[in-house]
Amino acid sequence: MRVFRQFSGLPDNARGAVAALGNFDGVHGGHRAVFDACREIAGEAPLAAVTFEPHPRSYFRPDDPPFRLTSLEGKIYQLEPLDLDLLFVLEFGEAMAARSPGSFARDVLAEGLGVSHAVVGDDFRFGKGRTGRPEDLVALGRDCGFAVTVMPDVIAPDGIGFSSTRVREHLAEGRPVEAARLLGHPWEIVGRVETGKRLGRTIGFPTANLGLGDLLEPARGVYAVSAGLEEEGGWVWRDAVANLGVRPTVDGERLAFEVHLFDFSDDIYGRMLRVRMLDFIRPERRFDGLDALKAQIAADCDTARRLLAGGAADPLRAGRAT
Repeated sequence: MRVFRQFSGLPDNARGAVAALGNFDGVHGGHRAVFDACREIAGEAPLAAVTFEPHPRSYFRPDDPPFRLTSLEGKIYQLEPLDLDLLFVLEFGEAMAARSPGSFARDVLAEGLGVSHAVVGDDFRFGKGRTGRPEDLVALGRDCGFAVTVMPDVIAPDGIGFSSTRVREHLAEGRPVEAARLLGHPWEIVGRVETGKRLGRTIGFPTANLGLGDLLEPARGVYAVSAGLEEEGGWVWRDAVANLGVRPTVDGERLAFEVHLFDFSDDIYGRMLRVRMLDFIRPERRFDGLDALKAQIAADCDTARRLLAGGAADPLRAGRAT
């Protein structure tokens, strides 16, 4: 999958694509249905996704709490297995926000990207003030020389439409299994391993520390997870346990996401780590000293190993070896 950060000056072999348009936050089952529709239309044409960075909501409401399900890196990781040929990541700033629906269709999609066919969900909005609707894109595409397919709402396994908002609610309430059912894959936290206080190493449980960045904050507590490190030949996944919280037992104040990889002791500072949230074990709580904390961490590790080895998260672990 070739990634472009602009819509002008493209090589000829990056034009003429059948393109799905959207933010694709989380790359959930509804988004995948849009890509499936593109694939059926494309034939020999390139298959593409057109998305925006930063997320338009971040641009218009910069003071909102973090809400994203996927960083750009995480989104790329989720899109790569879908066999797209092209990913266009368009800057969403003052210029893009000011474009009329007509300018977006003509200057960006037709003249810039040269799309042959655009596929959107029925909730797609575009142009200044989000005034453009799918039916407007159909008419504009006809005038600009590209076809448009509008996908109806896709129903999730629980009988309700797929929604990034619903995924966020599940994660905020400690339900990663339900979130994964909507996403079609486990929710991931992706980032470079940061240097922490190294307290875990002193009590026998070394951890890799990741920042959440602009991702939403899921429920605080302990999770059974799978942690992926990029090795020669692809990602290697290891069972692990993770804690999200402020570490009240040691008077912590800063939110920390700490991952303990089982049977692993390599130095991975600065390396990219993907952490798949598979199951919620317990909420964060304060313990009476380090001995009690160590005993609970050991129990959490046993619980995580049992969950992961026993297949409790089996429906969520597709693609562990990628």
